[in-house]
Amino acid sequence: MLEWLQDVSSTVGELPPHVIAARMVVSVLLGLVVGSIYQASQKKQFSESFPFFITLTLLTILVAMTTMVIGNSVARAFGLVGALSIVRFRTVVDDTRDTAFVIFAVVVGMAVGAGIVNVYLIGVPVVAVTSTCLSMISRGLAAPNADRRLEIRVEGRIDSDTLLAHIFQQQLLTQRLVSVSTAKQGAAIDLIYSVRLVQPDAALQFVRALAQLEGVQSVELK
Repeated sequence: MLEWLQDVSSTVGELPPHVIAARMVVSVLLGLVVGSIYQASQKKQFSESFPFFITLTLLTILVAMTTMVIGNSVARAFGLVGALSIVRFRTVVDDTRDTAFVIFAVVVGMAVGAGIVNVYLIGVPVVAVTSTCLSMISRGLAAPNADRRLEIRVEGRIDSDTLLAHIFQQQLLTQRLVSVSTAKQGAAIDLIYSVRLVQPDAALQFVRALAQLEGVQSVELK
């Protein structure tokens, strides 16, 4: 009666190295295609959306690795779900690329634990080379005076446009309001801007000037 379970939980065996290598190369190419489609569908500047382009490429590679590690094993599939559930609720990441590397660590750990040598011997260098090359491109796209993310929390009763206008005119080349949301049950308003400083080295003075304004509760420049 348990033959079906034994059949499903069994694996097809370790794939030949040339098959794994071919699948990894294809996953890199298709990951770049997926990232390019995402990039083409966005209105953001290339340098602004490129970090997520990297994430999409890495995730395509990692999912290919994951599929080869799991094979036909139900046990490994459930193990992966459990591991990712723990990571999802226990690990806080600030960047989408960090999430990709969390999954990378989980998949490599599963491959080692399952004894599937070829997957991590081939997969790890592929991910390393791809992420390094894309990160180098990302750093090259980052201009010395690139756009920054400005997060400001002001009191709900304050006219933020009037409050911030003077400093923005003095110290910013460009500004774009990205989002507005309420905080503290409507007692405060969170504003997120994409800004470019007139003097990139004067970021600290810019933040201090904003923080000294009456009605500004917090300022963060990323």
